[in-house]
Amino acid sequence: MTGSAREFVVEADGGSRGNPGPAGYGAVVLDAATGETLREAAEYLGVVTNNVAEYRGLLAGLRAARELDPDATVRVRMDSKLVVEQMSGRWKIKHPDMKPLATEAARVFPPGRVTYEWIPRADNKHADRLANEAMDAGARGEQWSPATSTAELDAAAATATAATATAEAGTRAADADVRAAKAVASSGWGPADMGAPATFVLLRHGETPLTPQKRFSGSGGTDPSLSPVGREQAERVAESLARRGTIEAVVASPLARTRETAGIVAARLGLEVTVDEGLRETDFGAWEGLTFGEVRERYPADLDAWLASPDAEPTGGGESFAATATRIAATRDKLVAAYAGRTVLLVSHVTPIKTFLRLALGAPPESLFRMELSAASLSAVAYYADGGASVRLFNETSHLR
Repeated sequence: MTGSAREFVVEADGGSRGNPGPAGYGAVVLDAATGETLREAAEYLGVVTNNVAEYRGLLAGLRAARELDPDATVRVRMDSKLVVEQMSGRWKIKHPDMKPLATEAARVFPPGRVTYEWIPRADNKHADRLANEAMDAGARGEQWSPATSTAELDAAAATATAATATAEAGTRAADADVRAAKAVASSGWGPADMGAPATFVLLRHGETPLTPQKRFSGSGGTDPSLSPVGREQAERVAESLARRGTIEAVVASPLARTRETAGIVAARLGLEVTVDEGLRETDFGAWEGLTFGEVRERYPADLDAWLASPDAEPTGGGESFAATATRIAATRDKLVAAYAGRTVLLVSHVTPIKTFLRLALGAPPESLFRMELSAASLSAVAYYADGGASVRLFNETSHLR
């Protein structure tokens, strides 16, 4: 059968609810001649970035095509400009998480057998749906399988009679109105049938001697304790939280200022403090203890790079914002699982709290520079069973006045 090798179309997509956040991919292999769906693949990946999920989708699609026919030629269609341009060789691959995935994808078929084409997102609905099904399954603690694919559910529904379908459509419309009303009336966007969320009340520690001077104070510095003003702030927030009566647990960063703040609050609430390493502040390297102006004067090139890219590290081997985001996303997922349906106070620092909020909103990394977070302020995020999040409070300081 020489000269009659099959041609496949692989459509792939990946998504991350938080970037990084709970992620999944979807891929479909089509017969290029008939458009028939030959194979579907999807998987929940845990916490990774959107780009990594897209690469994992590509890899799964290529492997599925090879299983069908290792001698086939493949046209890959994706709505990720990054993946298409990098795999076509027009853009360099710099990110360490993507390089090995791209290398592995390039080895599935011999060179020249795979071509890449960018398509609009609207033309990649099949793979996008599979990716979202995988993420939904992951949020339920399940693995995606073709048996639970909405495509099969849709096919089964199509066998109903026209009269039944019409009646069901009316019922669905009425149900949608009820769900919409509940969503508007609730304190978050999640409908009531998702159950009680895990709610993180995010408390920035009270002032230290470095706080009024606006000096970099991370996890690699002198680890200052609270100032007298900071201890008074902690007492005030403790009284406010005691009046609300909603906090069920207290978790703190391991640094002195957060453990001290958490201890004051927990004593007032009659709770114990659990320490979690993931809540620590970013390490600012050689900038620890310096003001922004002093850093600008001493390390101008490094500061410019840090302001321009979340992957840039502070001088002297500090922690990048990208690394902080990965750490916070993993900590979030662990704590959401541990405190499902409960309200927990997380006593942390400026960058981790802003990162919790940024990830919940799906905002870009530069949004970290556009949020003001006061000492001893309260913010809150609710996390639902489907992986969604709702920001309920930001930089609340009325208890300090």
